[in-house]
Amino acid sequence: MQKDLLKLLDLSSQDILDILDTADQMKYSQKHGLDHAYLRGKTLAMIFEKNSTRTRVSFEVGMYQLGGHALFLSGKDSQIGRGEPVEDTARVLSRYCDGIMIRTFAQQEVEELARHAAIPVINGLTDFSHPCQVLADLMTIRERLTRLEGLKLAFVGDGNNMANSLIVGGLKCGMDVSVACPEGYDPDERVLAFARGMSGPRFELTRTPAQAVREADVVVTDVWASMGQEEERQQRLRDFSGYCVDEALLSQAKPGCMVQHCLPAHRGEEISAQVFEAHAQEIFEEAENRLHAQKAVMYLLMKG
Repeated sequence: MQKDLLKLLDLSSQDILDILDTADQMKYSQKHGLDHAYLRGKTLAMIFEKNSTRTRVSFEVGMYQLGGHALFLSGKDSQIGRGEPVEDTARVLSRYCDGIMIRTFAQQEVEELARHAAIPVINGLTDFSHPCQVLADLMTIRERLTRLEGLKLAFVGDGNNMANSLIVGGLKCGMDVSVACPEGYDPDERVLAFARGMSGPRFELTRTPAQAVREADVVVTDVWASMGQEEERQQRLRDFSGYCVDEALLSQAKPGCMVQHCLPAHRGEEISAQVFEAHAQEIFEEAENRLHAQKAVMYLLMKG
């Protein structure tokens, strides 16, 4: 792997598979009470400029289980929120800690942090990319369906950070990927350019959810209005009419298809309550696998 995990575009297919294999080992060790305190004595600085439940808890618990320590830093109680340049933050934290995880808005901020840090930087979420979540998704899919290559993954909703990362991660793992989103809500052009340049797995961008999910092995969705988009909520509810993952839409997918949602879920909007509850076990397994996938990332980046 490279020094950092900033976006899945930076990783090779083998890098992703190495993380997933390590995550499987981490999960086995944790479930069977095996010692895996591989980062004993190491410290992870966690910078949060966006609210979090799963990211904070999974990284903090993960560092504890690996034998290390995690520090929570928010804009409310650190100089980060008072305008200290990101390059200064990077150079200071590099002298105290062994790794940095950041959950923020702009991808450029994460890239700049990594450019000036002497220690690994992990993207916990930006508006462009959500690599740790998608690694957990891929882990969950492989657990349940035993493989990734040759499967069809469909995403229905906003072409946001989840769509961007699912396209890249899915294609790099040999999955066909189909995305349905309304006009004006397409995935990032950099991601679309990557997808168009792929040979082997097929990629499709459509305005028709039923077309996207046809014969899909896995159907994924996400909220229609992410953090920072609250003022657009009513307009988005209108624009995404017809994009709810409900029983009628799932009837177009393969029988017994998986459903994934990165949470939190708005039942009755992007996913029906019936579909959510029918697939709750795999959705919450996906949430749990954030812990194991991120432990794998931290170990691979911080073990040296």
